[in-house]
Amino acid sequence: MARTRAQAASQKALPSPASNNQGNPPAPVQSRGRKRKQYALEANPDSDPKRQRTSPPHPIKDAFGEPAISSSAHKHTADPVAFWTKEGRWPNEHDWPEETSRTVSTTPSDQKPREEKSTPYRDARYTLLLQTKGSYMDISELGITDTSKQLIRDLLNGKQSVPQGTLFDDPIFVNACRNLENKNEARIIQDVSRLIVPSAESLALWNKTCKCLVESVNEGWNNSIPLTSTRPQPDYSVGFKRDAFTKDQLDKLSPFIGDVATGDQSFFMATYYMYFPFLTCEVKYGDAGLDIADRQNAHSMTLAVRAIVELFCAVKREDEINRQILAFSISHNHELVRIYGHYPVIGINGEDTKYYRHPIQKFLFTESDGKDKWTAYRFTKNIYDVWMPAHFKKICSAIDQLPSNLDSDVL
Repeated sequence: MARTRAQAASQKALPSPASNNQGNPPAPVQSRGRKRKQYALEANPDSDPKRQRTSPPHPIKDAFGEPAISSSAHKHTADPVAFWTKEGRWPNEHDWPEETSRTVSTTPSDQKPREEKSTPYRDARYTLLLQTKGSYMDISELGITDTSKQLIRDLLNGKQSVPQGTLFDDPIFVNACRNLENKNEARIIQDVSRLIVPSAESLALWNKTCKCLVESVNEGWNNSIPLTSTRPQPDYSVGFKRDAFTKDQLDKLSPFIGDVATGDQSFFMATYYMYFPFLTCEVKYGDAGLDIADRQNAHSMTLAVRAIVELFCAVKREDEINRQILAFSISHNHELVRIYGHYPVIGINGEDTKYYRHPIQKFLFTESDGKDKWTAYRFTKNIYDVWMPAHFKKICSAIDQLPSNLDSDVL
């Protein structure tokens, strides 16, 4: 299959410190039929049947299929950057010393503990790693289009009802916020997260507009072609369910998606049941924690925007989405909210796509007796009610233009 813009960006990984390519000839251009194999081998080099092993396979592998390192490298895990410099990847739970790993909580299924999933993002230099993949936690030189600027104003100013009988009710709001002082992330999520970012599936019980949406809570995006070796696992994310698309549309998408039951990965999926995600929320305690949350959101939303770029470039409609906000993220703690829009800047002929974020709003919802406490809630409901239907319609129109019965040479 032909290489795409997102694949080109994915291959710009930081070089492993253990290897030095200086003076070596450039790698040959890969054939068009090797795209999926290329990504599979990047995630798990040992999966190549043609690769001759020079040593026995390591008995323990991490969540990405990469061999875990020996205990001699544990001394580097106190500094994730030093670990990356030595090993060429970020540390995971198997890399921490035994006395540390005993304190890490466990979670069911493939979900990583909250402590572990945030580890790669704790170092500020993760921002640089994202840049090597074409993702920038900043505005672009030209910024967003005037259409997107007007969209933001509409989403911020649009009227929306708010729930009654909650911790945000005026008589108890101040004391409810005081109760969250020095509490952990789980408590913040329990008490206020759904009052900052309302549940799409809960709203769908009353609002038919949201029937096409599906949400995930702390689930790994296993079905998305990776951008880095770290797998996104947002605290909360929203996308489109499979039933939102017609049979003909699903048939046209199937060559790009493969068999999700066997773990095939796609640009268009996050989890096995979520297509084209467009909203993530990360929750932390403290201002420093919000910087970590922002890095997590930037990573996840790069994959979300990339999905739209790949689809529209496939049908030669990339001009319609260039510099347009295509996804949103919200980071919050017990008092502060940050809202961002995410958008692509697409080069000539759809090449050299880069991904940026636009700051929409940052505010203390506890200030002035909660004057802005419902701002994020109303904004998110307007995403669902105002922006999402038009966004979904545009996605469907692009899918409808995909040719039927694609073979591997024209994907």
